[in-house]
Amino acid sequence: MASGRKDGLYSIGEVSKLCNVSKKALRFYDEIGLISPDEVTSNHYRYYSRKSLLKITILKYYKQMGFKLEEVRDLITSEEYRPMERGFLVKIDELLEEQLAVDVKLTSVRDWYHLLVEAQNIIENDVRDVSVKYLDTTEFGFMDQAYNDDYMEAIINLEWTNYLTEINNEITGPVIIWYPSYKGRMKGECESMRVLQKMILPAKPEHSIEIGGKTVLSCYHIGAHEKLPETYEKMIKWAKAHNYRLGQSSIERYVTDYWTTENPDMFVTEVMIEACR
Repeated sequence: MASGRKDGLYSIGEVSKLCNVSKKALRFYDEIGLISPDEVTSNHYRYYSRKSLLKITILKYYKQMGFKLEEVRDLITSEEYRPMERGFLVKIDELLEEQLAVDVKLTSVRDWYHLLVEAQNIIENDVRDVSVKYLDTTEFGFMDQAYNDDYMEAIINLEWTNYLTEINNEITGPVIIWYPSYKGRMKGECESMRVLQKMILPAKPEHSIEIGGKTVLSCYHIGAHEKLPETYEKMIKWAKAHNYRLGQSSIERYVTDYWTTENPDMFVTEVMIEACR
C-alpha cells in the first residue's frame, strides 16, 4: 500500500480519508479522465496534489446537482461558458422532469393513504347513517361508457386506463361512477354510466368535467358492492321521513375496493344522491 505524504503530495489512502471517497472511486475518476493523480511511482503508488484533492470537493457538488461523472468531466474541462450554460440548461430540464415524476408519485401515494384512513375510520366507527352535505364543485377526468353491472370490471376499468394513456395523463384518488338514474342503478337497468377520477396533470377542456355544487344525501356502505341497493333503499326512506326530494342521478365513490383489498367486507363506498327540500 502507498505510505504517507510525499513532497507535499497525498497518497490515495490519505485522499480517500480526507475527502470521504473510496479508493475504487478515485481510480475510476482517473480511468475516465476526470481527476488523475499528479504522480504515479514505479510501484504504481498514486499521489495527489492539494489542487487535485480540492477538485474532488468540486466534483461532489456537481454530483449533488445531479450531474453524471461524464457530464462533470465535459463541464469542468470546458474553456468557454456557452457549453457550460447549455449543459446546465439540459440538466435543469432533466430535473424538472424528475420532479414532475416524483410529484405524481407523491400525490398518488398520499391520496391513497388518505382513502385508507377514511375507510378505517368508517369501519371502526360503523358509520352508516344518512347525512346531508354540500358537494363542492370539483374537476374530474371522465369517460362515458355503457353500463357495466360487473363491479370489478367497472372499477378496475381497462378502457378508462387505456384512455388515460392515450391522453398522456395520470389519475389519483378514488374511482367515482355517476349514474344518470339512481332508480335504474338500483334495479341494474342503467344503460350508461360515467367514470370519473381526478387527474394529476393539467387536462384539456374536452377531457375534463365539473361535478358538484349541490346538496346531496350521503351514506357510507360497508361491504360487498352487490348489497349497495340496500343502502339506496335506506337513503330513500330517510329522504321521505325528513321531507327531502331526491333528484335523478347518483354517485358512487369507491373509497376502498378491489384496488385495495380482496376482502369485500373491507370495501367502503360512499353513495350520494342529489337532494333538496
